[in-house]
Amino acid sequence: MSQSERLSLPYLQPSQAQKHVTHNEALQRLDILVQLAAEEFNAITPPALPVDGAIYALGAAPTGDWAGHGDELAAWSGNGWIFIVPQEGWQALDKSNGVLKLRTDTGWEDLLSTELNNLVGVGVNTSHDSTNRLSVSAPATLLNHEGAGHQLKLNKALATDTGSLLFQTAWSGRAEMGTTGSDDFAIKVSADGASWTTALSFDSGNATVSGGAVQQDAQDVTPGRLARADYAYGPGNLLNAVSQAGGVPNGGVIERGSNANGEFVRFADGTQFCWVTGVNMGSILATGNGTWANPYRTNAVSLNWPVAFVQSPAASLSFGPSIQGGVPLEARGLLLNGYEPPEATGWEYIRVSRMGDSNFDVDIILSAMAVGRWF
Repeated sequence: MSQSERLSLPYLQPSQAQKHVTHNEALQRLDILVQLAAEEFNAITPPALPVDGAIYALGAAPTGDWAGHGDELAAWSGNGWIFIVPQEGWQALDKSNGVLKLRTDTGWEDLLSTELNNLVGVGVNTSHDSTNRLSVSAPATLLNHEGAGHQLKLNKALATDTGSLLFQTAWSGRAEMGTTGSDDFAIKVSADGASWTTALSFDSGNATVSGGAVQQDAQDVTPGRLARADYAYGPGNLLNAVSQAGGVPNGGVIERGSNANGEFVRFADGTQFCWVTGVNMGSILATGNGTWANPYRTNAVSLNWPVAFVQSPAASLSFGPSIQGGVPLEARGLLLNGYEPPEATGWEYIRVSRMGDSNFDVDIILSAMAVGRWF
């Protein structure tokens, strides 16, 4: 008997007797296959009380009345089972879970799983193209978690490729963030979509930051820029060794120290203070005979500044007798003499003379203060 190519429906033959039998058989097959819906897929055991019109997609090795009809469709007609070999491309609804199935050359597969793999592109409320293979036109796009966290991954093949998020206005770029041309993370901005400025760039190796939004050098005080730790000052480097390069400070703001020659304070702008206290010049009667022409006096002493100045500083000296409490008349009438002006490294030839003939002996205690520049 001749039949149709796709659904194997029997044709009526010329002068055929009982044509209704053939016609009803074709209708029966159509009733099974049109809007195909199966009670169960991969069914193995026939139901004890099958329902008229029930269809089952059989597994590879069914039993009972289905034996020998593996991977076929079994439909109960009321008088017995009708078996049909499914063809590639047929679709059927799995009534047990509502999933639409597609017949392929390997068996039944979920239709959605088959259709959504290796798509050329997807456009949601818009059209996709060869570059934007996923396009979405919507007021918002939600990517939600599935019970815990959620990651949005942008993977690139090589470090020199680009993985970034681009923000546009009227299809013209205005901001971009990601790894563009390297593995350093950068944020770039543009006013016209053509000229771009790297505002911030984070080194992938050590996480240090650079870019137009960061202080460019120690003299950069551009409003709105972020201060760099090596150019700006804070609790960690405010009090630190001062230094400079080409007249530009590049160390701490204030440095204080001391040594055997006294104490000092240096400032980042080059100002320097040095002071010396408690220098014992020795006996006021060290030399001289107590006359106006040859007064009693100490030996000459010299001072070395604790740190050198870049040139001769402005300096002052003060002195007093070593006596504690009230100073007797015999210890008074002292005159300080500086034989030479102060120098960058110290003060030479300082002595104290007594302006009188009293031979009361006392040690003289000297102090000095100098202010100048260290660069």
